[in-house]
Amino acid sequence: MADATVLVLLRHGETAHTEQRRFSGSGGADPALSERGREQARQAAAATSLGPVQAVVTSPLARCRQTAQAAADRLGLPVEVADGLRETAFGAWEGLTFAEVRARFPAELDAWFASPAAAPPGGESFDDVTARVARTRDELLAAHRGRTVLLVSHVTPVKTLVRLALGAPHEAVFRMDLAPASLSAVAHYADGNASVRFLNSTAHLA
Repeated sequence: MADATVLVLLRHGETAHTEQRRFSGSGGADPALSERGREQARQAAAATSLGPVQAVVTSPLARCRQTAQAAADRLGLPVEVADGLRETAFGAWEGLTFAEVRARFPAELDAWFASPAAAPPGGESFDDVTARVARTRDELLAAHRGRTVLLVSHVTPVKTLVRLALGAPHEAVFRMDLAPASLSAVAHYADGNASVRFLNSTAHLA
């Protein structure tokens, strides 16, 4: 147990796209945090400073960089960028609401829900995202063995890291709630086992 590498998973704070419930991935606009999102980042930073975080790693997208920087400033740590933590590229769906996607791409949306191999037009499938997230996880576990690392990322990568730790099927990503600026944590052990310590904690948010 003492040899665990703990990944503390922080979803970025809100953006205008979050509030409007739009698909916001890594293939379209790169929205910054809204005023509320910046406050959420400050609150999350205060929460992460209470634990033994020894490194901060973020997705390259602006909303995550801003959220990560708030925590890093509080912790007195540098920020490392990992491209594998970026959100899904949603292709033609970028910037659209769910209702707009349902109206314009009904068959493609049904296929996306039905199979992790299906991708939005011009975008990534869940299988694609899982492969790069797992690869990034393994690289970070090797680089930070025995440490507690704050990973600032997005809905799909965070849910994927939790799903993989649980050994749950792909459908589990549709059955988790993950609020903006929420915290989750997964412990990885030297024998290859993992355990989810908590999921979607929002007690630090006002």
